[in-house]
Amino acid sequence: MRKHGNSYWFNSVVILIILCFFIQISCNQVQHDSRRGNRRLTAGKPESVGMSSKRLERIQVVVQSYVDSLWISGATGLIARRGKVVYHQSFSMRDIEQKDIMQNDDIYRIASMTKAVTSVAVMMLYEEGHFLLDDPLYYYLPEFKDPVILDRVIWKDSTFTSHPAENQITIRQLLNHTSGIGYSFSHERLRPLYQKAGIPDGLNTTHAILADKMKAIARMPLLHEPGEAYTYGLNMDVLGYLVEVLSGQSLSEFFSELIFEPLGMESTSFYLYGEDAFRLVTLYEPDGHGGLRPSTDRDYYYPLEGGKSYYSGGAGLLSTALDYGKFLQMLVNNGQYNGHRLLSRKTIDIMTKNQVGDLWGGGAFGLGFGITTEEGSASILGSVGNYWWGGYFSTSFWVDPAEELVAVFMTQMFPAPHDEIHKKFQVLAYQAIVD
Repeated sequence: MRKHGNSYWFNSVVILIILCFFIQISCNQVQHDSRRGNRRLTAGKPESVGMSSKRLERIQVVVQSYVDSLWISGATGLIARRGKVVYHQSFSMRDIEQKDIMQNDDIYRIASMTKAVTSVAVMMLYEEGHFLLDDPLYYYLPEFKDPVILDRVIWKDSTFTSHPAENQITIRQLLNHTSGIGYSFSHERLRPLYQKAGIPDGLNTTHAILADKMKAIARMPLLHEPGEAYTYGLNMDVLGYLVEVLSGQSLSEFFSELIFEPLGMESTSFYLYGEDAFRLVTLYEPDGHGGLRPSTDRDYYYPLEGGKSYYSGGAGLLSTALDYGKFLQMLVNNGQYNGHRLLSRKTIDIMTKNQVGDLWGGGAFGLGFGITTEEGSASILGSVGNYWWGGYFSTSFWVDPAEELVAVFMTQMFPAPHDEIHKKFQVLAYQAIVD
């Protein structure tokens, strides 16, 4: 009995110690999440967050070599860890011909980096109970009921033949690009159909409004059965229209009131007016002789020319590196920033989980982001679980929740034959982590 009693007390003590251990871990996690949620982007020394100032200097050498080689006109890069901006630098000229020096608060066309903002807007409405992710889209946008699949394009008159889809498009499929809706610039069969209907790709000077053009898309055929393939397309523009219908606001108003103003994104918008126009970085292209020239495609002058009424949820925004960094820091902060909560951390969890199985060439795609897998992390410095995307005019971002790191790198080039600079910027950021 005595021996049994000692064993009982010994086991009780062991269990108590284990319970205390797990309670401490839980408390530490809560404290950690609380600290993370309170972080605003402020300037800090790299060494204060486990990074090396000397190693970050390598960025200067590499980016300047691209400028000197006339592969880019200029650039702005931002890196922040644990809420401290440890790198924020601009290079060369905002406008080469005018000899305007690039400034850190200059404004870039971020194109498809708009998609992440639209995804957050959609998920904010999801959290309010407006819909479920697997609801058919036509519940809310009736014109999308009973889609059809493209069989053949009749090129002589830009018409088509089709057959009925077996399934309806869901909101989740729009968020993960498996709806079957494409882009005309990247899918030749859609080009004559979209041109005839006047459907823009979000990068031009149209005087149209989003609602009208999304109703036109509803009459277009899908490239495949909803959910059976990953097809990058105008999904986020359709979701921007959904935001307008559910919120009763234009997409521009929703973004400004519920995302940009709370986060302090003072220089992010769809269009520029007045004195801010001079801050827009000139878009360049290779001139064919080893140099650069301003883009010759007038559609790409959309922030300043043409109509200012079309709010593309997939490609329309303009922003600065710091503004977009605030948006990314909100995500690292589990959905809150600057005293405002936009999303629950549980919502961000689902947005950053693979939502497409193996449909994306063996990679992972969530609800608005590409996601780094174990295989992907073996090919470039980074972390499993990074989420990221880029823009048509050579801009990019990534978020590393494990390292509490966000980064933005922006140039203004199209075409951009040397866009590997974005991956080099990522390598140069991670090699500076020394803790």
